Amino acid sequence: MIGYGSEDEHFVLELTYNYPIHKYELGNDYRAIVIDSDQLFDKISRIDHRKSGCGRLAVKDPDGHEFKIGKADHAPKVLRVQLNVGDLEKSKKYWNDLLGMGIVEEKKTRVRLSFGEGQCELEIVQSGEKIDRKTGFGRIAFSLPGEKLQPLQDKIKSANGTIINELLTLKTPGKADVQVVILADPDAHEICFVGDEGFRDLSKIDDAAEKELREQIQKDDSEKWY
Repeated sequence: MIGYGSEDEHFVLELTYNYPIHKYELGNDYRAIVIDSDQLFDKISRIDHRKSGCGRLAVKDPDGHEFKIGKADHAPKVLRVQLNVGDLEKSKKYWNDLLGMGIVEEKKTRVRLSFGEGQCELEIVQSGEKIDRKTGFGRIAFSLPGEKLQPLQDKIKSANGTIINELLTLKTPGKADVQVVILADPDAHEICFVGDEGFRDLSKIDDAAEKELREQIQKDDSEKWY
């Protein structure tokens, strides 16, 4: 888990590394992650980039995921996640009506939504082609009070929505158990809702994590045997 701060105040990324797989094929489902910061903007302006339609600097990570960097007088923070969708109206009804995300801004080809002021936004963008997730897809996760998970699952079932994994409790040795239900929107974007109570314990910052991760990367010799 990597981010610009605690998960209580920041949207963070979960990076996974699977030893036998050297490359994932990206589909057209993921669009970009938007981050604003003057400091980061100046840094990115000195490396290879392109100008996006919104005026931000667009760069890609080593696996091809795009990030859009804008100017703002504050420390770097993920403002929104952009996903492509096949039918904007259908997706808007799913995220707004079924999942309860509020509409922040609505335009002809895109809609911005959020679960609350100051939280990372989701922006769904009308794609000009059918969504194909290929093999490099991921999922987005939100925390929700535990008592609201079953009603959410029931609501999705009543609407004939897709449930990938029904509500269950995952045991975490030495830490809190966590409730999880995994859904999929009309374009098969995976959505994980976790019980907030367990999440609060699991999401605490581990001050030794970065040092330990770097040490393990240095020790890793998987390229020799895969």
